[in-house]
Amino acid sequence: MSKHIELGKRGELLAIEYLKANGYKILETNWRTDHKEVDIIAQDNNEIVFIEVKTRTNIYSGSPVDAVNVQKQKLLIDAAEDYIILNNIDLEARFDIISVIIDGNKQSINHIKEAFYSGIN
Repeated sequence: MSKHIELGKRGELLAIEYLKANGYKILETNWRTDHKEVDIIAQDNNEIVFIEVKTRTNIYSGSPVDAVNVQKQKLLIDAAEDYIILNNIDLEARFDIISVIIDGNKQSINHIKEAFYSGIN
């Protein structure tokens, strides 16, 4: 497995631990439909949350959040719509981004709630 993929998996595991510690119920990880994927689908009280996790070793090459561009947002929204329909979900939808920086033994997590909007209800 490449170092890039290993780093991403570590970041996702840290994000899952963080979410659980903050009371989120993890519903799915790495959920796929067609060519679309959602890293984490969770429930936070009465909201279904679609979470994109971006992991970097430093911020010198740009913020991980910047990697979630308009095209990526559209793919996430499309995947979320598919998930909601397939699972007959009747909750408000929210899109979050979790950025993880793993620099040696130091780790930091930045959770951005409502990072972007979709119009999905």
